[in-house]
Amino acid sequence: MIVRTKDEAQTVDWGNGLSTRLLVAADGLGYTVTETTVRAGTKSRLEYRNHLEACYCVDGEGEVVDLEGTSHRIEPGVIYALDRHDAHFLIAAPEQDMRLVCVFTPALRGDERHNLDAEGFSQY
Repeated sequence: MIVRTKDEAQTVDWGNGLSTRLLVAADGLGYTVTETTVRAGTKSRLEYRNHLEACYCVDGEGEVVDLEGTSHRIEPGVIYALDRHDAHFLIAAPEQDMRLVCVFTPALRGDERHNLDAEGFSQY
């Protein structure tokens, strides 16, 4: 059994926010659970070529926009899943940070960070 507090988990600055890696590959479960904060007013170009991800919003608001420009409102109680390694824009509303609980499969090592200054979409 794994029991861990948020304070015991590794937190990384992923570029436009913080990601607390609650479960990682070393835990042997095959998936990662994070609590991710997206800083208010930020827009991130993201793509996970090696992972599938689902995100459940628990606080704040924003939107996720696909490559065709279709925008989906994100607010507490909304989940979105990137089931095809979808490149996307994650945008937090300007008023407050957005907080998401995310699941990645396969699991992350735990130290991954985005390069939001790179050409194209940041990935890992």
